Formats: sequence, structure tokens, C-alpha cells
Amino acid sequence: MTKEQAIELLESRGQGHVMRGFDNLSEAQKESFLAQIDNINWADFELIGNDSASARGEFAVPPAIELSEIAARKDEFEAAGLEAIKKGEVGAILLAGGMGTRLGFDLPKGCYNVGQTHDLYIFECLINNLLEVVKKADAFVPLYIMTSEKNDKATRDFFAEHDYFGYNSEYVKFFIQDMACAVDYDGKLLLEEEGRLATSPNGNGGWYASLLKAGLKSDIQARGVKWLNVFAVDNVLQRIADPLFVGATILGNYVSGSKVVRKVEPAEKMGLLCLEDGKPGIVEYYEMSKEMSEARAADGSLLYKYGVILNYLFSVEKLDEIVDNNMVVHIVEKKIPYVDAAGNKVSPTEPNGYKFELLVLDMIHMMDNNLAFEVDRNYEFAPIKNLHGVDSVDSARELLEKNGVVL
Repeated sequence: MTKEQAIELLESRGQGHVMRGFDNLSEAQKESFLAQIDNINWADFELIGNDSASARGEFAVPPAIELSEIAARKDEFEAAGLEAIKKGEVGAILLAGGMGTRLGFDLPKGCYNVGQTHDLYIFECLINNLLEVVKKADAFVPLYIMTSEKNDKATRDFFAEHDYFGYNSEYVKFFIQDMACAVDYDGKLLLEEEGRLATSPNGNGGWYASLLKAGLKSDIQARGVKWLNVFAVDNVLQRIADPLFVGATILGNYVSGSKVVRKVEPAEKMGLLCLEDGKPGIVEYYEMSKEMSEARAADGSLLYKYGVILNYLFSVEKLDEIVDNNMVVHIVEKKIPYVDAAGNKVSPTEPNGYKFELLVLDMIHMMDNNLAFEVDRNYEFAPIKNLHGVDSVDSARELLEKNGVVL
């Protein structure tokens, strides 16, 4: 895209202000800025002012395998899962685009050190968990790590510096998550600085499209990967490419699966796996009525009890079917730093505009079916969202020690 083409495009959409100061940029900055402009998804802007949240459908309890059944069928599930892993049919996707800001940490979140008597990084915890599967299967699992524009180099350097924590680097690929523009309440593009649009990662549902854009589909095809296990960076206890999970999903003829933990009480703030109008769905805790959140099954347990922990298994064939379908774009109000017309940097204390996000829960709803696979939260759920308190470094350390990890 040339400068003249950018000006014509932006002015035709009432966004001419974006080009202020363009002539003062270096050639490299100009090239980068024009690429940003060329990549704007204008269709997102048409959603502003429209209520994109459609009414929810009729909810029902999803198909699930509980801990007791998993224990009883352990050998069967594990054998099927290990067979798929040995054949190279299972890959893993680590969603690691975030920074450790809420932990008072200015590096990628996965670089945070949870160790106390020795170094033990979040990334290292996850690789250690995956290496347990590699050892059992005697086969490496292809690992695709999604970074962001802000943390890509730091993440790559960190893995290289630590020799991939003992993982075979030939099985590790990095890719950058697509970014989405931010706008003010009038739909005007915001600038992070002159010559740079204010952008943010396009949500956890944009991972597969970002992987394809990075050209990694050829790697998936060459390796014969049929299943992708997607997981978030902040849960240091989660089991990745878990043979039991993989085997149960395959043997049950499901195209997707979700690891879930049982809610401890009705008001717990978790997204709940369910069926919505007969299709797999996730309902957020704030969307549930009091009656729904407190409903009980015949055995006295909560009827809607399976909270998702952002650990999903997807059939690659099914992902290819849905990726070209338009996923729901969610408009989210945010505090967005920007530079004003005078070039002053502004850090708002209140929301001042919109970001556009794709969510993985919508991918679940686009699946033909989905298996709720229950795991023990004391064994597989130690999220690190905060420095102290609930879901914190402190609580994760406590659970790591309970599971025999030396800190």
C-alpha cells in the first residue's frame, strides 16, 4: 500500500486523522504503518452501536465423563490417547500472548519465576508437564506457541536462552496472534503513537486463524496432526496432550473436548459448559439466572457444575470447516492509551473506547459436539491471575507443592 492509497482509503471512511505526522516517520516506520492500515478489518467497525449479543437459547446439561468413570476406564482411554500421540496425530497450542503486568512484571507472563529455592518459570512448569507425556508416549508432541507483537521476541529469546527447558526445539514453532484496531466511542481509530495504530490481540478465539496466517498449516499437515490441544499459559498444573483426555474424546466420537472442574459453589465465577439449543456452549457466570446456577441434580450435586479451564481439544478437520465461517466479533469497552491531536500521550482512567475480540467459547459453539472431561482441580487447576489472593502466585505455589513440585 502506498501513502496515496492509504490517504484515499482512510479519508473515504472518515479516518483521515490517522495520517498526521506521516511524513516525519522513518522509511521503516512508514512501511510498518502502511502495513497496519492495509490490515484493518473494517467490517468490525460496522458492529459499533449494534447490540451483537443475541438472546441465549435453551440450556441443557452437556455430555460428560466424570472422575469415577475416567478412573474405571483409565487403561482404555490412555491406550487410545497414547496411540494417537505416537502416530504424531496430536499437537498442542500454547496461548502465551500476555504480559505479566498484573503480577508487577514487565516480561511475558510465562517468564514469571514461581520458584522459591530455585528458578522455576511458568513456561518451565508447562514444558515439564508436557515432557511427562513425551516420556510415556516415547514421542514428542508438536508445540505451537502463540505470542503477541509485544512479547514475541522476548518469548523466543527466553526459550532459546533456557534451551527450551529440555524440549526438542524441532517440535516447537512460534506464531504471532493477529491484532485488532482500537477505536474511540465515535468509531475513530486511535493512535498508540504517531505512525502506529492502537491495537490489541484479537482475543483467544483468534488462535487458529492466526496460526494459518503464519503459514503453519503446512507444518501441521506434514506432521499428520489431527488434533490440537489448546491451553492457556497461566495454569501451571494443567496436563497437556493428556492421553486420557485425547483417548476419551476419540473413543466417544467427539470432534472436540473441554477439560472441566466441578464448581465448588453456585456463585463461583467460572464459565460453565452446557448445551445450548442442542449445541455445545459456554455460559458465563454472570449470564446465569439464580435458578440455573443453583439447580440441583437427583444426587444433590449442582446440575450445571462443569467450569471450563481453557484447556480444549479440537479436531483439525472441524477447525478447517469453521475457520472461514464468520465468528462472532465481541465489542469490549476498554481503557485504551493513545496520543491526542497535539501528540500528547493519554492514559485514561476510565474506558474510552472499544476493542474487538474473538472468543474461544464461540469456537466451542460451532462444534458438532463436545465432551466435558472432568479433572481434579487440586491436580490440574492452579491459575495465576494475581500476585496474591484467589488464583494467585501464592495459591499456585501451594498447589504445586501439594503435587510434589519442589519450589
